[in-house]
Amino acid sequence: MAIEKKHCLNCNAVIQGRIDKKFCDDQCRNTYNNQQNAFSTNYIRRVNHSLKKNRNILEGIIPAGEEMGKTTRDRLIRDGFLFKYFTHIYETKKGNIYHYCYDYGYLELEGDWFLVVKGKEV
Repeated sequence: MAIEKKHCLNCNAVIQGRIDKKFCDDQCRNTYNNQQNAFSTNYIRRVNHSLKKNRNILEGIIPAGEEMGKTTRDRLIRDGFLFKYFTHIYETKKGNIYHYCYDYGYLELEGDWFLVVKGKEV
């Protein structure tokens, strides 16, 4: 009975050692796993970058020492704000819906105006 040779999942080299071994060495194992995780890791990195950028844009709208500020949709877009990225939503008892990027939120007002607020730390 011939023993079937196993090959490394990364480089296809013949594997020596344990029967359940999948890689010839640690470098091949790391390379293989990094390639498998590359897409999701890059996606998460891009989304987090957008969330941080949105937060920084909102922070820059509120004057120093104040708790809130107002701005227009045009200014937000011009600064690079991406409305599809936010961390959570808060609905007030009156039904106003705030979208938050971490600790800074915005409420859409009439006429393409936005109220920007700094959230209270919980």
